[in-house]
Amino acid sequence: MKPIETIMRTAPVIPVIVIDEVEHAVPLAEALVAGGLRSLEVTLRTPAALAAIRAMKQVPGAVVGVGSVTNPKELDDALNAGAEFVVSPGLTEPLARAAIAAQVPFLPGTANASDIMRGLDLGLTHFKFFPAMAAGGLPVLKALAAPFGQVRFCPTGGIGPDNAAEWLAHEAVLCVGGSWVCPRGAPDRSAVEALAREASQLWS
Repeated sequence: MKPIETIMRTAPVIPVIVIDEVEHAVPLAEALVAGGLRSLEVTLRTPAALAAIRAMKQVPGAVVGVGSVTNPKELDDALNAGAEFVVSPGLTEPLARAAIAAQVPFLPGTANASDIMRGLDLGLTHFKFFPAMAAGGLPVLKALAAPFGQVRFCPTGGIGPDNAAEWLAHEAVLCVGGSWVCPRGAPDRSAVEALAREASQLWS
């Protein structure tokens, strides 16, 4: 199983995916992977999410994870669906301990120093900075990163093609999460692939 840092370093952007219809899952994943974005976060925001994870797992090259996980029951459901990494909007000890026990790559959300310290106490060093823009943007992340030199982040929330590169330039940021590369609804494969290819070049 890949460590969470390996998953975060796969590409500059982790697509934050909302699937309403299961039949959208495979063509969307194929287009994203073809464009260079292999780590895919399917959020648990719709009834189709778990079935979408199962479907996307069949796409060659895709590393399919789950997002919006808030408790151990959702974690179990996602792992049973085949999720390869887990992203949460926040950090609770029950969820963190369950993820650690399952030995699954885990990226909990944080927007303050206390949650980072709680995560460090549990052995976690990689976090989702969420909601990135609403929580104060890059200045806040820089301030949080300063006393925690060992911590690395994936900022998510309000990040798009106009500001992603600025976030990625900070040494504590390994990647960003974004939904702009995977618009909700039936995927336009060529358009999604073009968006993904553009996003995959943000490191260059």
